[in-house]
Amino acid sequence: MSSESEPENLVRVGQKPTLNYVVACLTLFNSGYDEVVVKARGRSIAHAVDVVNKLKESFISNLEVRNVSIGSEEVDVGGKRLRLSTIELVIAKPSYQPTPTQTGQ
Repeated sequence: MSSESEPENLVRVGQKPTLNYVVACLTLFNSGYDEVVVKARGRSIAHAVDVVNKLKESFISNLEVRNVSIGSEEVDVGGKRLRLSTIELVIAKPSYQPTPTQTGQ
């Protein structure tokens, strides 16, 4: 883990049920964040992709995936150094743009 402080709009995906992370993302969007960062490493990468897909399929159909970053990091597990793959998905609700009838034109 890095010693940097993590952003408030971060959802770190692990082994909990998918819906827990979906609700966490929805809560951040409803709290006023325009973007949410979904991070995972190792076996949880597929789970993070499932979270974003579930959000898109069931809750925010026009959800945008703005950035996907992949990498790896070394971790100590039981005295062994392991290299784990990582993924970071930046997702966003598209900006609200009123139609001409809504602006009175």
